[in-house]
Amino acid sequence: MQMRIGGLESASSDDRWIRITNPATREEVDWVPAGTEEDVQWAVDTAETAFEGWRETPARERGKILFRAAGLVREIHSSLAPLLTREQGKPLREAIDELRGFANILEFYGGISASLQGDFISLGKSGECVVHYQPLGVCGAIIPWNMPAIVMGWKIAPALLAGNTMVMKPSSTAPLTSLHLARLLEEAGIPSGVLNVVTGGGEEVGSPLVRHPKIQKLSFTGSTETGAQVLALSREIKKEIVLELGGSDPMIVWKDADLEAAVAGAVRGRFYNAGQTCNAVKRLYLHEEIASQFLQALVPRIQALIVGNGLDPQVEMGPLHTATGREKTVRQVQQVIEGGEGKILVGGEVPQGSEFEQGFFYQPTLISDVAEDSLLFTEEMFGPVLPVRTFSTLDEVIGMANHSKFGLGASIWTQNLTIARSVFRRVDAGVVWVNRHLTVPPEVPFGGVKESGLGRENGVQAIRHYTRTKSFFVAD
Repeated sequence: MQMRIGGLESASSDDRWIRITNPATREEVDWVPAGTEEDVQWAVDTAETAFEGWRETPARERGKILFRAAGLVREIHSSLAPLLTREQGKPLREAIDELRGFANILEFYGGISASLQGDFISLGKSGECVVHYQPLGVCGAIIPWNMPAIVMGWKIAPALLAGNTMVMKPSSTAPLTSLHLARLLEEAGIPSGVLNVVTGGGEEVGSPLVRHPKIQKLSFTGSTETGAQVLALSREIKKEIVLELGGSDPMIVWKDADLEAAVAGAVRGRFYNAGQTCNAVKRLYLHEEIASQFLQALVPRIQALIVGNGLDPQVEMGPLHTATGREKTVRQVQQVIEGGEGKILVGGEVPQGSEFEQGFFYQPTLISDVAEDSLLFTEEMFGPVLPVRTFSTLDEVIGMANHSKFGLGASIWTQNLTIARSVFRRVDAGVVWVNRHLTVPPEVPFGGVKESGLGRENGVQAIRHYTRTKSFFVAD
């Protein structure tokens, strides 16, 4: 890994450094350099120099490095997880799962490296053609704070396996785990200059990375608002781009669903990572015949969730990542209640007690009878709040599900395959789960429609997205 330090010598209040704090306690975790446009230029130049050697490295050798890196992650994931918890806020068990997920991604792409090959086309008497898939060159990645390890894996593994080099900007509020993982990739054998990390803010590092003419492709994960700015910047210089943005995923529970499984799915799907996941359950639709029974089972499950500092192994939900995130959650809930657009069944407040005083905590919240045009349905709720509505027919609930500017994921909970297939065909979403939600294995292409994004990550398909075709035509 190449990381631009820029001659900085010590952490201080100097604006050349960024202080990383624990959202549960506001205690200092570490400092990282505040990068600049000059650092981005240095990183791109470094990646460009390394590109020729990396592209000539056989794909199988590149895959072996990813495999070795996955093994190194698995060796230390338990000891690295507390760092992820301290900088991001999620419970230890979720941090451990995320690091294992990062290793899974590297293993998946390492495992398919030997199968990467071109296509042969026979043209009869006209000759034959071999289609080569060549790397693009220097690529860029902008990583979010909510799932820094998983999203890093989604972006770098297919790009590096395809033979590209990369400049990566981790989140300015949760960069530490990404830096450690990049060092493990270097330890596993990634040559100097192939993966470069520049820490810093969006204006100082993110914008120059998007605008840089030598960045052939950029993959961004973040808010819809920032994604629109990234798209506008990229179009100025006609850059290939992938955007994985916000979501407002509907969870539809049909009248024949396994209610125990669906209740567990709603709890995990909504309150995992304190609701700060793009493909979390954000709207719950219950068939009117089972709504009362479902809520009777759901309420005590939510009330029983243990909220606190994620470093406590017993904690099931940590704080929101920032003060701004909690303020937005508080404001959204207040607007809904004051406007008579819903009824709080659980939560709806900042928890009280000395253990919560410094952190950005919010109670896991369930709101019933939410108006269809409430901001809980029209905006992305990036916090631990679950709004609920009932429905009577399939057409009605599909209309509700599609009444959103987002289209990332959706789930249908039913034993009826005909119902499941109908939801899959008709709901606007990049991923539709049946009797589950949230899980995205590395084999599965992931991305959204409408304002949820552009392009796809994950799967074998992602490798092709980091290549361009070149045809070798031989006349007969």
